[in-house]
Amino acid sequence: MLIENVADAFVAVFELKILGLMALGVLAGLIAGAIPGFTITMAVVLTLPFTFGLSTIEGLSTMIGVFVGGLSGGLMSGILTGIPGTPSSVATTFDGFPMARAGRPGLALGIGVWSSFMGGIISAVLLMTLAPQLARIGLEFGPWDYFALVLFALTITASLAGENLVKGLIAGALGLLVATIGEDDINGVARFNFGTDALKQGFAFLPVLVGLFAFSQLMSDVQDTKSARKPLMEKGAKAVRVEHFAAIRAIAGNWINLIRSSLIGVFTGILPAAGGSISNILAYDQAKKASKRPEKFGTGYSEGIVASEAANNATAGGALITMMALGIPGDIVTAIMLGALLIHDVVPSPSFIGDQPVLAYSIFLAFFLANFLMLGTQAVALRAFLLVTRIPMYMLAGVILAYCAIGVFALHNVEFDIWTLFWFGVLGYTMRVLGFPLAPMILGVVLGDIAEVNLSRAVAISDDLTLFLTRPWSLFFLTIAVFSAIFPWYQKARGRKTWTLLFLPVLFLAIAPPLFMMGGVPRPAVGGILVAAGAWILFSRHRKGWKLEPPEEHEVHLEET
Repeated sequence: MLIENVADAFVAVFELKILGLMALGVLAGLIAGAIPGFTITMAVVLTLPFTFGLSTIEGLSTMIGVFVGGLSGGLMSGILTGIPGTPSSVATTFDGFPMARAGRPGLALGIGVWSSFMGGIISAVLLMTLAPQLARIGLEFGPWDYFALVLFALTITASLAGENLVKGLIAGALGLLVATIGEDDINGVARFNFGTDALKQGFAFLPVLVGLFAFSQLMSDVQDTKSARKPLMEKGAKAVRVEHFAAIRAIAGNWINLIRSSLIGVFTGILPAAGGSISNILAYDQAKKASKRPEKFGTGYSEGIVASEAANNATAGGALITMMALGIPGDIVTAIMLGALLIHDVVPSPSFIGDQPVLAYSIFLAFFLANFLMLGTQAVALRAFLLVTRIPMYMLAGVILAYCAIGVFALHNVEFDIWTLFWFGVLGYTMRVLGFPLAPMILGVVLGDIAEVNLSRAVAISDDLTLFLTRPWSLFFLTIAVFSAIFPWYQKARGRKTWTLLFLPVLFLAIAPPLFMMGGVPRPAVGGILVAAGAWILFSRHRKGWKLEPPEEHEVHLEET
């Protein structure tokens, strides 16, 4: 039966018209993602009216193409200009832009494109095989669990701050403060508006993001006449090409990072309202923590690009899993797709895959094919986008700023958003000059609202605060949040302090209890494996007399070079 359904879906999707519509969707998504301020959501919304006259499979295939193209399109502007085209490509700029500025834009773009493709393929495979099983995880999450997840994500501030930990924490706190301005989402009470009606709506995330990254970067690039007349990159600007083979080799050497980041993206996509804006930063943080050379992150290191781009494209598959299996949109884009299904009298539910298997597997195949179309379309489109590197900065700054302002204004058609872009651009430039990292502030702005809403919901449902410790997922995320906050100190002291020998086994033992609390068989079994592994590590290190292990020879050699 399964083979027949897949065969029927294969026949339905492999039509010249559908493939053409998907290719157009991917191209539209790439363009939308590459323009700072023009979101993937906006592109999908603009696509929706064109799908009314199409069949269900044709319409959804087109929107999936826009979705996949948009997620990958953000890397182009992020790598070439340092301005993330979409929130899901914020972490890509951390290493992509420095690599491009160092004269390797072709390699940076190649790593981004192929990481996006592979992350999408991994999530497509999981989407086709594990959709009903993985989607049930989303139903287990309550506001307590979401708040704990966001609290864990906020501990990433320490990693993103680099050497300037205090300044990074200040920037993160400033981002959280910005998120509280405006009316409370739960009670509608105005806060920090100082009697100004414009501030009651708060600061929209996109104008803040574009202002902090785009406007501040442009001000830095044209702050003197000499730098303003230079092109974006002088090295290699005359003969830039995408280095596909070098990129594939770089990714092959980071395959563990690729798979881990893709799984983080899928898991984040499964959680309703999480999305690529969180997954790319989470994956970047985990890649930095697991790396043998964490100090290289932020300087043009390939592992950072791989982590961010694999995670944000894999998020799409996770979001589709939730929508297909439960009828719950994983993010705004899948909410629009859900509306498109309802327009065609198709109602996703836990029985959707069984009731309409051909349509369900057609959507699976469309997502799978969209990643191949994205790879081919972007490989060609990048040649045109690379011409940006030859334009003098003062000309490029004017064009980019105009596009940013248009995109920000089109978001809500509110003049206040343009002023938000301007003032946060000035703030971002000031922070750059004073040595404050911008990434922690963006993280605070992104997660602050989510944390506040879920904390308010949790307290409104029950005033029993012990629920944060008795609910298994909440306890799980709070536990790893504690270890995540300690990790920067552990990383610096590893190999030099005896207490670092306890970090890994204690982490294993601490994670196990919430897994046992989840019930069933698979998760308690994983908990049992973690307990056994933690106990074995403790026993082996006790037997060795808690002797510190010196760095391996190849690591010492890498540090010297």
